[in-house]
Amino acid sequence: MIVWLIIGLLAGIISGLIGIGGGILVIPAFTFLLGMSQHQAQGTSLAMLLPPIGALAVWSYWKAGYVVWPVALTAALGFFFGGFIGASFAGNVPDALLRKVFGFALLLIALYMIFR
Repeated sequence: MIVWLIIGLLAGIISGLIGIGGGILVIPAFTFLLGMSQHQAQGTSLAMLLPPIGALAVWSYWKAGYVVWPVALTAALGFFFGGFIGASFAGNVPDALLRKVFGFALLLIALYMIFR
């Protein structure tokens, strides 16, 4: 149980620090450290993020004047429905393929960030 708390704490720190989604850390930690399937890791990560959704991190950025509310709220609406569509689709994808798609997405993002 302490490992679960540490995973969440590290994900929160990294998310607040550099603005990445907690899933970049949490999903690999859940699969490699806790032995979850890719589907379980993704579902559990989403459930973990749902209650706090970065409220304190957003508050800190908002106080500093770094939140553009119209963009955030409009994007949140798209994220709300997009998350449902993506999760509905992911449920039909075999676990091994879903893990590869997740890893490939991380790789593409990393390469783009490094060589941009």
